Amino acid sequence: MELKNIELLVLDMAGTTIDEDNVVYKTLTRAVNEYGYAVSLEKVLSSCAGMEKLEAITHLLKEINGNEDDAPAIFENFSDQLKASYKDLEIKPINGTENFLLSVRSQHKKIVLNTGYTSEIAHQLLDKLNWKENIHYDALITADDVSESRPSPEMILLAMKKFNISEAHKVLKAGDSVIDIEEGKNAGCGLTIAVLSGAQNKEELQKAAPDYILNTISEVEGIL
Repeated sequence: MELKNIELLVLDMAGTTIDEDNVVYKTLTRAVNEYGYAVSLEKVLSSCAGMEKLEAITHLLKEINGNEDDAPAIFENFSDQLKASYKDLEIKPINGTENFLLSVRSQHKKIVLNTGYTSEIAHQLLDKLNWKENIHYDALITADDVSESRPSPEMILLAMKKFNISEAHKVLKAGDSVIDIEEGKNAGCGLTIAVLSGAQNKEELQKAAPDYILNTISEVEGIL
């Protein structure tokens, strides 16, 4: 599979294209612990990475034998805290990402950013980076746009539909979590790429058997 045969790249946001210092998972850890639990950031990263966040909290509570009914309240608290954190947070593109996006789009390939975030939070991140639709990327698809979140392939299928791409083997999916890779495989993507710039380490990512594990997304140009 060569990059020239790829027509659409579906790229995760936090940890894959955007460096926000794991603030999402730090905030999620704090929100859970404020509810009387005691979980570590490591546990949250390994359990929740890449998931839609309400689902992630529910999944985490189940794993630690907590009360799953607490999830909606924890999610509310998490969302409020995250909005506040993002207002002050210095966020930046992961090294080389901006040039990578511009270069890929100059080869007439489509770039869709996809995320387990809400649309509001995703837009907040893009505004801070000053990334513009039709310059840095072609579309944004968030957990708000689909009924089933990752690892369901719905976000990728929606991206394909938007750009009239019917063959999944022409799609590349990249992300920093096992759930991203499973999402790509469930959609039948031609290439799945895991990156080490975000939530999960090489050992964890290998469990999902991506086609490549790279340090950062911009290395995609080098291997293809």
